[in-house]
Amino acid sequence: MGRKVALFSIWVGFVAYTIWLAPLDRADTWPLAQKLLTLQWGKLNAIIPVIFSLMGVWPMIYACLMFADGRMQNFRAWPYFIGSNFTGVICLLPYLIFRQSNQDFYGKKDKWLRILDRRSTGIFLLLGTIGLLAWVVLAGDWGNYVQQFQTRHFVHLISVDFALMCLIFPLTSLFDDDMARRGLKDSRIFWAVGLVPLFGPLVLSISACVRLYQKPVRHL
Repeated sequence: MGRKVALFSIWVGFVAYTIWLAPLDRADTWPLAQKLLTLQWGKLNAIIPVIFSLMGVWPMIYACLMFADGRMQNFRAWPYFIGSNFTGVICLLPYLIFRQSNQDFYGKKDKWLRILDRRSTGIFLLLGTIGLLAWVVLAGDWGNYVQQFQTRHFVHLISVDFALMCLIFPLTSLFDDDMARRGLKDSRIFWAVGLVPLFGPLVLSISACVRLYQKPVRHL
């Protein structure tokens, strides 16, 4: 219950913060968003498109846990996954708050689950993340980013959203349940993954070669 209260508090706080900042009514929001969506990244400080891209990596990390879990819930995971690609934690957190802890997996993995559970998927996400961060090191202007963080609300919000994606990963029981389904009982794995933002979950997705524990199909 304590975790759910913490997650709910984060969700309420961030929604209120977003409304207060009202980024969509700013003159510079849509030109910046257009450049990001149309891949005109050469016109931007490299740090901005990298954060924007990593906000697509995080939903995929959560998807690797959510879609197997969602089959055991009273509601599906895909609407929250799709929404999280556009609004980050605003759409992701309701799923994490209302899901019930479940450490079983019933039935067979469909094609989508097999893709998410492949080691190659984790490798692809990890290499993409390393490439993005290398671009930041080579071309990022941190002084300019700090200035934009302080003055451009869209940049400010996606940066805070990214930080919250990192923060809530160890707070949700989603990760605990996934470890239990795979037979991973060492608490050191939990802390090693949970306390290393972004790279902890990515490395686990590559190294966790244990199959999901499957039980006979039951009717939900």
